[in-house]
Amino acid sequence: MKKLKRSARLVEMTQYLLSRPHTLISLTAFADRYQSAKSSISEDLAIIKEVFEEEGFGELNTLAGAAGGVKYTPKMHTSTALSIMDNICRQLEQPERVLPGGYLYMTDMLGQPELLADVGRMFATAFADRNIDVIMTVETKGIPLAYATAACLNLPVVIVRRDNKVTEGSAVSINYVSGSNKRIQTMSLARRALKEQSRVLIIDDFMKAGGTIQGMMDLLFEFKATVAGVGVFVESGEVEHEERLLEDYVSLATLTAVDLKTKQTKVIPGNYFKI
Repeated sequence: MKKLKRSARLVEMTQYLLSRPHTLISLTAFADRYQSAKSSISEDLAIIKEVFEEEGFGELNTLAGAAGGVKYTPKMHTSTALSIMDNICRQLEQPERVLPGGYLYMTDMLGQPELLADVGRMFATAFADRNIDVIMTVETKGIPLAYATAACLNLPVVIVRRDNKVTEGSAVSINYVSGSNKRIQTMSLARRALKEQSRVLIIDDFMKAGGTIQGMMDLLFEFKATVAGVGVFVESGEVEHEERLLEDYVSLATLTAVDLKTKQTKVIPGNYFKI
């Protein structure tokens, strides 16, 4: 790369960091890239770090030593996240979103890039320190949420299928009981999709009693993997505590009430804002 003026270097360096979250970049790599002294690079990074933290973009951490460098960790201030989720909750309360069984139609919202980017940063903030290897979700609506989170954590995504596909090769399949309707269902994961003993973050779009998530946890047991965390976009608050199949999870929104006759719902920010 040609030598840049400092203003241009700051812009390019910022973009470089934003596109490589959770990646350790050495000062030498920056010095070579911009044909600048390490002392100048350090000064630039100090400016970027200050702006990132003041504006709530995340953290820029410096690791000392020969193998050190800088690492960008995307994060979102709680006040910013709460403002965004309040707006999302109002959208979720629209009467036309109510579906039979007390579910909410969310497919259109899960196709909005800006909303997904915000939700991904919230999950990335919640699980930033969990030492995660891979993100898992089950087809289909959880997929965009998983990829949005993966983009912030710089991690691969593994997708659990409802049935085994021939294009997936050999797979591990399990039966699980749906927590909401008590029906026995099947899910599967290709053997080569996940390394044994991986630390996995589970992301899902909607949780009632948690049967689907419990099924994924049981599936991970077959891979000798560890559940590093569970993130849910919306949870149902109408499920009795004794019916809930898991307790350790992070929810961004909670559906506290739904009237199928009047189509009236109440959605509030989830336990993410109480932790």
